[in-house]
Amino acid sequence: QEKLVESGGGLVQPGGSLKLSCATSGFNFDIYAMGWFRRAPGKEREAISSISDTGGNTRYKNSVRGRFTASRDNSRKTAYLQMNDLKADDTGVYYCAAGTMPSMVYTGYDLWGQGTQVTVSS
Repeated sequence: QEKLVESGGGLVQPGGSLKLSCATSGFNFDIYAMGWFRRAPGKEREAISSISDTGGNTRYKNSVRGRFTASRDNSRKTAYLQMNDLKADDTGVYYCAAGTMPSMVYTGYDLWGQGTQVTVSS
């Protein structure tokens, strides 16, 4: 059974950092692209980042480029999202997702985690 489990969320002050992890099992992680999505309060789900199966190709939402870094460790079947200089607008539930091709559209992903809450507040 395919499984994706996010962790690493929490409450952080503006300017702070968090590193999200997405631990996977039950599918061949090595050949899947991974995406990170965010659902902010009262807003639609939006793509934050995508990373190709090898990790060689990454894409970012404009507002997070330069502050967030997506990575993956295929030996651990885990994807990561390092988030620095966090802002109040980064608050939301963060989801990881797996798909056959990297995409910044949620319909490009077949498998989803349950999400982890990130709250940026002083």
